[in-house]
Amino acid sequence: MTDVVFDNQVAIVTGAGGGLGKTYAIEMARRGALVVVNDLGGSVDGSGGASSMADQTVAEIEADGGEAVANYDSVATTQGGENIVQTAVDAFGTVDIVVNNAGILRDKSFANLDMADVHAVLDVHLRGAFHVTHPAFKVMKDKNYGRIVYTASASGVFGNFGQANYGAAKMGLVGLMNVTAVEGSKYGIKANAIAPVAKTRMTEDLLGPMLEFVEPNQVTPMVVYLASSACETSHEIWTAGGGRYARVFVGVNRGWYAGKGVVPSVEDIQDHLGEIRDIDEYIVPTSSMEELMMLGQMLAD
Repeated sequence: MTDVVFDNQVAIVTGAGGGLGKTYAIEMARRGALVVVNDLGGSVDGSGGASSMADQTVAEIEADGGEAVANYDSVATTQGGENIVQTAVDAFGTVDIVVNNAGILRDKSFANLDMADVHAVLDVHLRGAFHVTHPAFKVMKDKNYGRIVYTASASGVFGNFGQANYGAAKMGLVGLMNVTAVEGSKYGIKANAIAPVAKTRMTEDLLGPMLEFVEPNQVTPMVVYLASSACETSHEIWTAGGGRYARVFVGVNRGWYAGKGVVPSVEDIQDHLGEIRDIDEYIVPTSSMEELMMLGQMLAD
């Protein structure tokens, strides 16, 4: 078995001052990566900021013989994202890897949500990934190589009470991953999404008795693999936590075909709902065009 290494590859890890991001940065550095440790140093809800968290991660990497630089910009702005990528280029000459890990929580039931809480969460999670990945993608495209990991969540894929803003942002990241994977494929760029389950500042009040069994370092191997040149898999969602690793996927079933040129009634839909919902036969499309091919095949019959 070949060791997974990152010899002199340049990795950006956002939100790497603590929690999951810190474990990713330290492990990639241990395996030879040159790491940009980005962290605003704010609280779980995104307020405040300080340099100490990013600095501490850098210090730990350097104490272990690795190389890293700190960056304190917020991913929530276009300029912040550009500055993060420029930090990598200035310090190490390029960008090979982006792990979009930075995040905040502002949980409330949907009826009680304040739009400020919606905008804040979208700015960090979803727009933040755009802000960092967009300039990094251009560097990767020019060099015909890149690895991008987005942090999704079961709250987005499946739903969770009190997390409408968070879930929407996280599912938006799945869409961003899908498109960057498709567009990056001819440039050697692989993009995947991770839906982690781990004990962090953001989850310590959410996981209950399971908290002691889901250490951050149990997620780390999956993310580090997805960020490596050893990973040839792209365009997929992965879940990791508590020692369990699995693939999450969006599929489409065969459904019910009303017939070429037929406009069914509402009652026809009602009568055939069982066939429309039946998932005994399905595919996992790799693009929107592949999903349309199912209809094309039916039209050709």
